[in-house]
Amino acid sequence: EIGYAASFLEWFAEEGKRVYGDTIPTPANDKRIVVTKEAIGVCAAITPWNFPAAMITRKVGPALAAGCPIVVKPAEATPFSALAMAVLAERAGVPAGVFSVVTGDPKAIGGELTSNPVVRKLSFTGSTPVGRLLMAQCAPTVKKVSLELGGNAPFIVFDDADLDAAVQGAIASKYR
Repeated sequence: EIGYAASFLEWFAEEGKRVYGDTIPTPANDKRIVVTKEAIGVCAAITPWNFPAAMITRKVGPALAAGCPIVVKPAEATPFSALAMAVLAERAGVPAGVFSVVTGDPKAIGGELTSNPVVRKLSFTGSTPVGRLLMAQCAPTVKKVSLELGGNAPFIVFDDADLDAAVQGAIASKYR
């Protein structure tokens, strides 16, 4: 999983090199529309227990590539991957406060991340009921919200399927 997690950081780091503004022509020859891309500000990520490294780097990578500091609240069952990444980020020279990890009571931390106006974006992977709650809690501060909810890796097997191949495919898709 560590190689998989690292691939997200590498990909987003490379994408960060290609974040350009745009100049768009208008019908009037003496006018142009200029589009700039600016960091949104502090992001927060609440991650699940499965793939504890990759789920974090999928959220941390784009935030850092966009120039945003991020606060990660890892799953209670798997906090050590996030804590280790914070140590590695510090060793790599990431300034203090750019990649932060908070552990503890999910309701208290989630409440702070959703209500604090300094946090401008929340990304969550987990259950649909919790995602709905977080989205509602983010509404008063009009945060941008990214939700990956209720993933169960559905898999359809037809009557004429090769069952051995279907089982292998289901296992490969669900547990990769």
